[in-house]
Parts: sequence; structure tokens; C-alpha cells
Amino acid sequence: MSTTTISGEFDVKMSPQAQEGGADAPGRMLLDKRYRGPLEATSIGQMLALRTAVDGSAGYVAIETVTGTLAGRQGSFALQHSGTMDRGKPSLSVTVIPDSGTNELRGLSGRMAIRIEGGRHFYDFDYALDGMSIA
Repeated sequence: MSTTTISGEFDVKMSPQAQEGGADAPGRMLLDKRYRGPLEATSIGQMLALRTAVDGSAGYVAIETVTGTLAGRQGSFALQHSGTMDRGKPSLSVTVIPDSGTNELRGLSGRMAIRIEGGRHFYDFDYALDGMSIA
């Protein structure tokens, strides 16, 4: 399947929510994002995260719904995040949830990488639409 790769910047606001279940329970945050570049969109989502007693080890999962324009096509889609930190070594998977695309983004599939450089957030998005790349 032919994919297209785009890159851009995004801003994220994370709002901590009340933690239930004591100090060892996962923390929950609401996500509010603004994507810029070839993906012009806003996003809302929720994240669960847990830090361990070992410095640099943690995990998180999140779901976000992205609404806007991708390469000139309007619609929305959902991303699923799964991330771990193993004593400071990061591992992250961000995947388009199958069949979550709407309107002109129906059939969207792909993976997104997130980079943080100099305190700024960037995305690299490899995607396809119905098995065809969008340009």
C-alpha cells in the first residue's frame, strides 16, 4: 500500500482530572490539541497514565478524536496511543483506529510519530486512504 508522509507542529493542553483509587492508581488527563501544517485540525481526547516507583518508568494509553482538514480533505478520525518509558527509554505507538474516518477521510489508515524538540511538539504522519495515498 502506498503511503504519504507529512510533518507539522502541534500544541497540546493537558488538564489533570481527579484521581480515583489512591496514590497507586492511574492518573487521568483531558487532551486538547491543535495540529498545524498539512494536517489542520483540532483534537480532544483522554489519557490514562501511571508512573512507577522506578525513575523514568511509566506507561500511558490515550484515545483522541481529530477533526479538520488533511491534505485538503475534511473529516475526522480517531487515534489510539500506547506508550511506555522503560527507565528513560521511550516506546510509542499512535495508530489511526480502523474505520474511524468520516466524510472525506473515510477509509483513512496510518501511524503517527510524535517528536518533542526544544520544548515544541511535532508530528510525522504516514497515512493512506482506501489503500491509495493522498497528496
